[in-house]
Amino acid sequence: MAGPSGAFLPPSSFSPSNLASVALSGQENSQGSPRSGSAGGVGGPAQGPGYGSPTRFPAYPGPPPPSGVFPPPSGGRPTFSNPSQALPPPGVQFGSPSQQSVSEGQQYNSMPQSPKSSSTIPQPPQFSSLNLPQYGAPPLSQGFYGGPPPPPIPGQYSDGQVGKYSHPPPASSYGGNYPQAQGLVEDFQSLALVSVLGSPDITVDPATLPRPLDGAEEVKPSGNLNCHPRYLRLTTNAMPNAQSLASRWYLPLGAVVHPLAEAPPGEEVPVVNFVGTIVRCRRCRTYINAFVMFTDGGRRWRCNVCSLLNEVPVDYYCPLDENGRRRDADERPELSRGSVEFVAPTEYMVRPPMPPVYFFLIDVSLSAVKSGMIKVAAETIKASLDKLPGFPRTQIGFVTFDSTLHFYNLKSSLTQPQMMVVADLDDPFLPLPDDLLVNLSESRTVVDALLDSLPSMFEKNLTIESALGPALKATFMVMSQLGGKLLLFQSTLPSLGSGRLKLRGDNPLIYGTEKECLLRVSEEHFYKQMAADFSKYQIAVDTYIFGERYADVASLGVLPKYTGGQVYYYPAFQARFHGEKFSYDLTRDLSRETAWEAVMRIRCGKGVRFSTFHGHFMLRSADLMALPAVDCDKAFAMQLQLEDTVLPLQTIYFQVALLYTSSIGERRIRVHTMATPVVKDLLELYKAADVDAITFLMSRLAVEKTLQTKLEDARQACQQRLVRSLREYSKLLSVQHRSSNRLIYPESLKLLPIYTLAILKSLALRGGFGDCTPDERSAMGFEIMTMSIPRLLKLLYPSLIRLDEYLIQGPKADGLAGLPTPLAVSSGNLDPRGAFLLNDGLRFVLWLGKGLPTEFVKDLLGPEVAFTADSSQIAVVEQETAISKRLMSVLQALRQSCPAVYQLCTVVRQGEQPREGTFMLSNLLEDRTAGANGYAEFVVQIYRQVSQLS
Repeated sequence: MAGPSGAFLPPSSFSPSNLASVALSGQENSQGSPRSGSAGGVGGPAQGPGYGSPTRFPAYPGPPPPSGVFPPPSGGRPTFSNPSQALPPPGVQFGSPSQQSVSEGQQYNSMPQSPKSSSTIPQPPQFSSLNLPQYGAPPLSQGFYGGPPPPPIPGQYSDGQVGKYSHPPPASSYGGNYPQAQGLVEDFQSLALVSVLGSPDITVDPATLPRPLDGAEEVKPSGNLNCHPRYLRLTTNAMPNAQSLASRWYLPLGAVVHPLAEAPPGEEVPVVNFVGTIVRCRRCRTYINAFVMFTDGGRRWRCNVCSLLNEVPVDYYCPLDENGRRRDADERPELSRGSVEFVAPTEYMVRPPMPPVYFFLIDVSLSAVKSGMIKVAAETIKASLDKLPGFPRTQIGFVTFDSTLHFYNLKSSLTQPQMMVVADLDDPFLPLPDDLLVNLSESRTVVDALLDSLPSMFEKNLTIESALGPALKATFMVMSQLGGKLLLFQSTLPSLGSGRLKLRGDNPLIYGTEKECLLRVSEEHFYKQMAADFSKYQIAVDTYIFGERYADVASLGVLPKYTGGQVYYYPAFQARFHGEKFSYDLTRDLSRETAWEAVMRIRCGKGVRFSTFHGHFMLRSADLMALPAVDCDKAFAMQLQLEDTVLPLQTIYFQVALLYTSSIGERRIRVHTMATPVVKDLLELYKAADVDAITFLMSRLAVEKTLQTKLEDARQACQQRLVRSLREYSKLLSVQHRSSNRLIYPESLKLLPIYTLAILKSLALRGGFGDCTPDERSAMGFEIMTMSIPRLLKLLYPSLIRLDEYLIQGPKADGLAGLPTPLAVSSGNLDPRGAFLLNDGLRFVLWLGKGLPTEFVKDLLGPEVAFTADSSQIAVVEQETAISKRLMSVLQALRQSCPAVYQLCTVVRQGEQPREGTFMLSNLLEDRTAGANGYAEFVVQIYRQVSQLS
């Protein structure tokens, strides 16, 4: 298939002159012929960063790059301005959300829904739709963090020109004004596809393809109204006003929520402690926020979500100024900030706040002993005891297991722990119920003694069986009184008692059949039921899986999936090579900010509801997510649905509320609020699209699709979203703009093709039987379902930098700013005389070309291991050389930039198979691989499919 070429346009009015022609070498590019020149970076001359010079960067293994590249579009995200004067929300008829079916085992602990009401609220003055800038493009109009300008704040914000009961003039709507709408239509990009000389194929110049070479850009809000997009963002910063319009939006319509995202110093979420009860709407239960309007001299406030007028509590009253704004608004974070955290009073508690509880369930069978897992786990847990949150309330406990269960009495009066063995796997019991879970500060000496002796206790254990199911039952009995976090360390496929599993996935004939998806779901109901029980009793499960062989990650991952936990997978774990990563991950898990016994709900205005939710949680009711524990590394996604044929509103408000217990024992409610306009033109939706959030939701939908159907069907469904959305967009353009051999797309979605291709080629969706193991595929699926937007984008499009000159000459600037410019992720940028670092956010791959000087390799890796035949035996450690020290500084800086995960550095030599293919070549996204197109070919394929739908 063809490989691509074409020019990249800045967002300006269309004319033939701004669609640059592309000169192509007459190379063959059909199926079975050599692929097109390697893709490079965007911008600069041919020898500039991102597209290696043919002299300095000989193509490996493909042909040399083209002789020139075309400049990128003027870029950068818009700068953000202060919000305009606000208006009250329109009146609505509000009712309780529609219920959706909940699967069996999820109906427990249902929370009461908002009371129904059929009263009609008088509608305040309306305003017309707002001009929308988009993410990832130059500012097109005044707005905030890549979305529409903030909607009005009733009675809260003022520019000094609006009186107490007046409203700002209506904003002009480009959707309803022909000249403005015409300008919007002309704001698009295109890639030119040109026929290859002597061939019927068409191609596109790889140099013109848009790439996220700078990684995920930081998106910042303006003012103090909408919450920061690190906490809540929409896939498009405008809502369709009708179901008919939404049906033409083929991309996901939804939101991304990262409630506990880490904020940089100085930007922490403010904590508010009300003297009385927290002020909320008495009907829809929305929390007081910066978008509500105060009236009647400050005695009443109108809810921005349901428009109900509420009385202001006496102890919360404050008079309004001459502009209708509360005089104390600037001093109250809940009235001037988009994110706030309330300290909850006693009515928000069904029991006293639980202490942080950490329970460790450790496999001590032969494989765990041989790999060194037990030793690393014990040492790391002991080193982390002082970092556990909640001192002096923290509780801790241990159970180990192989073919029997081992309980440990950790009573503070003991000098050494007492081990008790239970061999009854059919009906496990607790030999000493009261002393298996103890206060850490009181029993610290006994806990230390257990961790010191644990590795030696089982160093001669030859048992190969694993009774995980009975161990989980026993652990549940210990933890059910308090809840907490269970950390499971599993090294052997469960083989005894309840929950035993069998080998599956070794039959290649199952791939491509309807039964293929069964490999990616649990076939043992036991784990689903245990997950439901754990969630009900506020127990979150983090699963550490050390797979020397098949471990059935799909089944074991069910426990974290429904309890708000996480899956950690270490295939072929050996402490010598992987111990550092395991230790870091465990330390992070034990020390990061964690919310306990949490529930989360997201509210929105009338006519809109959230229909599906995607992440690790248990859905208690139609819209209430149960999260026994949730931390700063977990993100969630949900899809929106319009319930009304036509929305009567011009602004939709969203509010996320996370009710949880903090590690210090306070019940708190973290609230994030934002607003977005309702628009009536499909072009406005495209212009306001957030490609990062769209990619995030598309990736989760694609992973979930693999649990229900064949991989090929999941890939096709994902690709068709892209094709149909681009086709729908092209239909909006005038005939003269729909020129032949051009792929037209909105500026806001310029990166969607490469991100879509990356999803298709990710470990969770790529290939079939021979491309990865079932465990690797399932583990990646669980990873995608929990990670944040920045981490996902790094995974989808890794960074590739050349390091050899940098390591020899030293950095030209401090920190990450001094690193070489990232290159396009293509084999054409790999120089046999160079050293390259690939970073996908999960691991580093250090690729060493055959032509590197011998002395350089010795200085980099050490003379003893530099030329070891098997590079899998090479551990990258600091040497007493300047080159090695600089490499370690680079790795350290990159790790610090993403603390959520520890990235091991894997060494790969050019031509070393299968390691080079597994770790490097298969991750060069822009190259064509077996059964998958490269970036250029993919663009041509998308163009053809868009054309066929015409």
